[in-house]
Formats: sequence, structure tokens, C-alpha cells
Amino acid sequence: MIRKLKSGGYRIYSRKINPKTGKRRNLGTFPTLAAAKKHERDIQYFKHHR
Repeated sequence: MIRKLKSGGYRIYSRKINPKTGKRRNLGTFPTLAAAKKHERDIQYFKHHR
């Protein structure tokens, strides 16, 4: 899940809520939406290709 920040960047959050904090886990912050989308694809790849 990618969200736009007030600072103008983009942050990737996990889809599942972290039971310990009750919030979504921060998976990285990026200056552009394209960079965030690329990293999200990388995350999905590594989650499914161990």
C-alpha cells in the first residue's frame, strides 16, 4: 500500500496491521511514486520467490 506524505514523498506500508502496534508497518519511503511502485514490486517478488 503506497501513501503520499505531506512532505511530497511516498511511503510503502504493509497490507497487514502489525498486532504489536495496531498500525501498518513502514516498508520504506521514496521521493517519487515510480520509485515506490518499483520497490513494491520488488517486495512482492521476494515474498513469493524464496
